[in-house]
Amino acid sequence: MTAADRPAKPDSIAGVLANLRRVPRRVRRESRGVIEAAVTQLFEIVVRHPGGSTASREYRIDELARLGGTTSRNVRVYRDRDLLPPPRRVGRIALYNDTHLTRLRLITSMLDRGYTLAHVKEMIGAWEQGKDLGDILGLESALAGSWTTERPETMPRAEAERRIGDPPAMRRLVALGVIRLNEAGSVATITRPKLIDAFNEVRGYGIAIDKLIDLYEQSLPHIDAISQMLVRAGAEHVLTRIQPGAPLPADTEIAELIGMLVRLRTQAVASVTATLASSIESTIESMVSGLLADSLLH
Repeated sequence: MTAADRPAKPDSIAGVLANLRRVPRRVRRESRGVIEAAVTQLFEIVVRHPGGSTASREYRIDELARLGGTTSRNVRVYRDRDLLPPPRRVGRIALYNDTHLTRLRLITSMLDRGYTLAHVKEMIGAWEQGKDLGDILGLESALAGSWTTERPETMPRAEAERRIGDPPAMRRLVALGVIRLNEAGSVATITRPKLIDAFNEVRGYGIAIDKLIDLYEQSLPHIDAISQMLVRAGAEHVLTRIQPGAPLPADTEIAELIGMLVRLRTQAVASVTATLASSIESTIESMVSGLLADSLLH
């Protein structure tokens, strides 16, 4: 059996695409969930294993820098400052692996968000000591190497109801898709567990959960509009390479396109987070200034 005849590994780009092609066309047409599940799996593979292979890869410094979105000179600087662990040496050649790449992408993301190298070193040190750097920086996906920002949590319905603590709010969250129930209604899946955690924390200050759900419901269309605007640029590029109705390009080209979209997601989240944080800070300061002025000047 030649290499071309061997079945592709199911946890590789080629394996996922091969399995998807084997699904009868009728099933693909009638069950969009089949394709959606395969797409999620493709992104997971690319995020965890740049290049589409589940085997650990090794890179020379130029390739590592390109995949990490930086320069070879910067890689040397990060290595000299102990931000990157030493590479494996084969003679005079330095070889880096996926661990280096994940760390490099984390460093690049943090620098893009305005942190200095000293801050990056301090925070990575805190992360390595077990502190929750992911929550501090909002870089959970960079740290975990995962495509999806949140993992849904499935539990008995009674447990979900206890977490919400308000039957009408529970019904509203089900209607919004934040919580999904199985057909029997006995099992609940919280699709946005961090949102529920945030609701519960803010409720501790006396704000009613109905008000919080109102704010979520009102902001969602605006967030979706921003998302569509940011993704449109990447989608236009993809459509120049994958034409609707035409045969799919080579697996390696699909992996490259997915990698580009993964990077687009990272940069879009970073830019929107920074802009939103700055706007909220300014709004809060303005509001507090107004309240103080009204109290002190009258």
